[in-house]
Amino acid sequence: MVLGFVASRLRMPPLAGYLLAGIVIGPATPGFVADVGLTSQLAEIGVMLLMFGVGLHFSLDDLLAVRRIAIPGALVQITVATALGMAAATFWGWDVGAALVFGLALSVASTVVLLRALEARGVLESMNGRIAVGWLIVEDLVMVLVLVLLPPLASLLGGKADAVAHATPGGDLWLAVGITLAKVAAFIALMLVVGRRVFPRVLWLVARTGSRELFTLCVIAVAVGVAYGSAILFDVSFALGAFFAGMMMRESEFSHRAAAESLPLRDAFSVLFFVSVGMLFDPQVLIEQPIKVLVVVTIIMLGKTLAAIALVLAFRYPLNTALTVGASLAQIGEFSFILAGLGVALGLLPIEGYSLILAGALISIALNSLVFAAIEPAQTWIRTKSALARRLELRDDPLAELPMSVDRSFLAGQVVLVGYGRVGRRIAEALTEHKIPYVVAEQNREIVEKLRARNIPAVSGDASEAAVLIQAHIAEADMLVIATPDTFSVRKMVKIARTLNPSIEVVVRTHSEDEAELLSKEKIGHVFMGEHELALGMTRHVLSRMSSSSQAPARESDA
Repeated sequence: MVLGFVASRLRMPPLAGYLLAGIVIGPATPGFVADVGLTSQLAEIGVMLLMFGVGLHFSLDDLLAVRRIAIPGALVQITVATALGMAAATFWGWDVGAALVFGLALSVASTVVLLRALEARGVLESMNGRIAVGWLIVEDLVMVLVLVLLPPLASLLGGKADAVAHATPGGDLWLAVGITLAKVAAFIALMLVVGRRVFPRVLWLVARTGSRELFTLCVIAVAVGVAYGSAILFDVSFALGAFFAGMMMRESEFSHRAAAESLPLRDAFSVLFFVSVGMLFDPQVLIEQPIKVLVVVTIIMLGKTLAAIALVLAFRYPLNTALTVGASLAQIGEFSFILAGLGVALGLLPIEGYSLILAGALISIALNSLVFAAIEPAQTWIRTKSALARRLELRDDPLAELPMSVDRSFLAGQVVLVGYGRVGRRIAEALTEHKIPYVVAEQNREIVEKLRARNIPAVSGDASEAAVLIQAHIAEADMLVIATPDTFSVRKMVKIARTLNPSIEVVVRTHSEDEAELLSKEKIGHVFMGEHELALGMTRHVLSRMSSSSQAPARESDA
């Protein structure tokens, strides 16, 4: 807590203080040495609760909506990062097995670090956040398969005979692959078929007792219990098991309460993840192998990031999405440690490689917040300095332009609706019901394709870019409705809209009272906050039912 506070006062992310705390109480530094094993176990609980909380905010539809970019993107990015790591290890004289394990360990990012970064910036539920989370879920699934395949392959890769024999009692590679795939498929099917019905029912039954501590205990028991059971029975990671448990629990009407009840424990235990990383780190490697550490950090923070940015742009997503995904992958974490540890146990990876991976993890985690902070300045600089970037913004993309067949009635006096998530979809349904014309601006290309198939005018892209709002005919619109949860780019959208259409009315969504107050002071437009509008809606209903005067609800509505 002390070092986190100091880091915060120095305008650094608090997690830098947590990492330093781990180094201070770790075995590699003089003085008090904490229990490394116990810290790791407590950190695992933090990972479970964190992933469970993320699952509570994500539906299966959210993940399926980004599958067309997350699956191929993650696979290609893992391949590129692994190749870079193998090339460096080969140059250092390591054999093929060591180089492969080293490269794979550098290819997978930490889900915990990503989620903390997205939550801190309020973009976890945005399209960029969903793509990043979906990307890392695919990476986790790939690493689960790698961890099972490595022991049977170790003898072919040059592992120690006794270590390999101990780790692979069966020894049949294809049998191991088949069993792994069958277990993962069985786990997913069980969660989708049984968990979707059982977990919400259990939560409802516990909530009926009226006991707050029993409800909290139920939430924690489901998160940790399913995570542990999935690891023991199906050989999937704790994090993945907890994530699916949260996704299934989301079907319950008490999911928001479950998220609120688990938040304090989740925050407290997830801090220990960063402490445990610091405890594993030996600062001596920075003195003995500075060049190799620099190479590792470059691969993690530059090689992976550039590969991800190129892939996202190749899928014709906006530059902002590409930079967000790239920043998300500019670090490594828990799976890297597990894979490196297994590599050492099998006699594939030298101890030096394990130390380099830990050094790369600690440095990349400490700097990840700075990478995220650099997204907006980098975006502005790239567009200003790079002719290629400007050409990419103007690329021939059919979804980036409205079809010529769009009726003229949709292009004058219309509503420009930014975001077609849960809130945006409901607004659109109401507009359709009242026959009010609107154009949707949405970053998810799959959603844009579906909207166009239903003859709803939609344009793909980041609405904080002038070209997207121009395509939505903002200059002739009556209203701009910003229904995305990402409030970071709201000011830019409003500035562009009012430059092109000074009289346009703006409606903005936010979740934070502070943000709502700030946006109102800046006269951004009409700001709506979830809790406030819920209270107002309930007030209207009560007044309409209880008031003897039929004008009372109207007066409340006007107010």
